[in-house]
Amino acid sequence: MPFSPAMAKYMTPDTFTDSGAFVTRQTFAPYTEGPLSGLTFAVKDNIDLKGLTCSYGSPAWGAAHPPASHHALCVEQLLSAGATCLGSTVSDEFTYSLQGENPFFGTPLNPKAPGHIPGGSSSGSASAVACGLVDFALGTDCAGSVRVPASFCGVWGMRPTAQRISAAGVLPSVPSVSTVGVLANSLDSLSRVMPVLLSSPDAQPQAIGTLYVLEDAMTLADPAIQALLREQLQALQHRLPINIQPLTFAQLVKGDWDLKACNEQALRLLQSAETGNAIGHWLNVFQPQCSPGFQAAFANVQQLDRSRINLALQHCEQLFAAVRAFTGPGDLFCFPTVPLLPPGKGQLQDPQAIMDFYDRCMAVSCFAGVARLPEISIPLGQVEGLPVGLSLVAGHYQDLFLLAAARALFAAA
Repeated sequence: MPFSPAMAKYMTPDTFTDSGAFVTRQTFAPYTEGPLSGLTFAVKDNIDLKGLTCSYGSPAWGAAHPPASHHALCVEQLLSAGATCLGSTVSDEFTYSLQGENPFFGTPLNPKAPGHIPGGSSSGSASAVACGLVDFALGTDCAGSVRVPASFCGVWGMRPTAQRISAAGVLPSVPSVSTVGVLANSLDSLSRVMPVLLSSPDAQPQAIGTLYVLEDAMTLADPAIQALLREQLQALQHRLPINIQPLTFAQLVKGDWDLKACNEQALRLLQSAETGNAIGHWLNVFQPQCSPGFQAAFANVQQLDRSRINLALQHCEQLFAAVRAFTGPGDLFCFPTVPLLPPGKGQLQDPQAIMDFYDRCMAVSCFAGVARLPEISIPLGQVEGLPVGLSLVAGHYQDLFLLAAARALFAAA
């Protein structure tokens, strides 16, 4: 498969191996010609491929489970539309991380930022795309597991409206918030793939309304990231007749909430509770080998006060309703996909550094996750030679409009 000229300096004859992106390399031919003919893809190792065993980022899980009898439904959609699958990609352990450093399978290469983490938990999918090994890849996203690696690896990434894509054949995670998503090497590839997965080939033309800059997320970002995004938005306003307005989370929900509270009182609670439901019993019964990092993280799941779940679900519905009431035709929200630059590999060891990384990343990612909104991470530029993503978010079920808006605003990215 030819590599793009931009990626040539990173490529060697052993890139498939050296990238560390793949768990299993196996080709699955398309069922027929279709709109995705000529495109290749890979899937995160929590999504079924027939005849292969998902490891879920854990060798112990893979050893304890049989091969899949069928492809996941989302994989069937892609094969039926003409795409070719090249195998499965590395995931963080039980998909419960945003770092992309798996102690069992290794850290996939981030070719846009060598020596830095690729982000997780769809780390291998982002790496495979960034390395030019596939045109696009499937991942899953709860707290940013598609969006964070898209930003860190300098590729396009989309989390659709929740429940728009079938999760049949996808290992359980956080069903209230999680969704299958896509990482892609270009907006063109992303725009070909998403209509197939959404089963919505046509979008009604719609003018862009107001572009709201979510100031809470901007404030959480490193100063250099803020400066780049504001510079790009200013250039956009000079180039196009678009109304750009600042907006705080409190103004949106008409309350004293902020993004940090949304993360702590909704996303984190649901993530902990539903992860416990998904894998807690298996972990307790079989006592598999797990990494120290995962054990420390899973302790929070085990210690959760589950009487708080109603509050978390109520917050989700409150934000869902607030966004629906606030958003006018064609309105968009924008903010930095990740509020910090990709840390160096092995850098997140100190508990304070880990806490800062997750608190800031999840405070930003919780907006679309908790509100069940579609979000696109756009590879906007670089700070200190490292990739930076800008996110666009649209109203519920406005996925294809969001793609069209990204093209109108940032086609050159």
